[in-house]
Amino acid sequence: MTKVFITGTGTGVGKTYVTCNLINVLREAGKSVVGLKPVISGYSEDEIEQSDTACILTALGLGLEPQNVERVSPWRFQEPISPDMAAERENREIDFLELVKWTSETSDDADFKFVEGVGGIMVPLSRASTVLDWVVALDFSVLLVGGSYLGSLSHTLSSVDVLRSRGVEVLAVIISESDEQPVPMHDTVETLKNFVVDIPVLSLPRGDNLALISSELGWT
Repeated sequence: MTKVFITGTGTGVGKTYVTCNLINVLREAGKSVVGLKPVISGYSEDEIEQSDTACILTALGLGLEPQNVERVSPWRFQEPISPDMAAERENREIDFLELVKWTSETSDDADFKFVEGVGGIMVPLSRASTVLDWVVALDFSVLLVGGSYLGSLSHTLSSVDVLRSRGVEVLAVIISESDEQPVPMHDTVETLKNFVVDIPVLSLPRGDNLALISSELGWT
């Protein structure tokens, strides 16, 4: 089984888009795929259809029944803020060891297992743990998703540096085209390649279905 954690340089950069479309591409290629987003904030029971969890379930060909939602995203919080704060507002907390155990043990019988993180790589999950700690504890390889917005260069290079400092294998950096960008996405990608020389830096224009990226990674 290929186990991949999909994280980002921040929130709103396209992690779910990448996760769902990779699931679609691989399923169309005849691969069995598991997709999880164990922790989600900004989740409303009244607007399930608009959630990242719903996008993943749809990509997997599953309905939005409560048991399927629980199967993909057991830690759900209403406030659209960092999970530690969102949990505290609900008088709850994320048990980090339980989260790692659940993520590691759930559905290990597929060709691919994708775990989508929450926010950026350094987002707090509790008072003592971050998404980065979660990745390290799982020992999964990582796809890092960034954008082409102003500031993306620094955010992306900082994220790569912190992942490497903890011994995490970064499979590729995917630059997903932002709504607003100061320069063409190609220029952002080429600049990143000057500093990230041993990891693929791949561009993802809007509307791309990730088939080329899946092929680049040797998955299809």
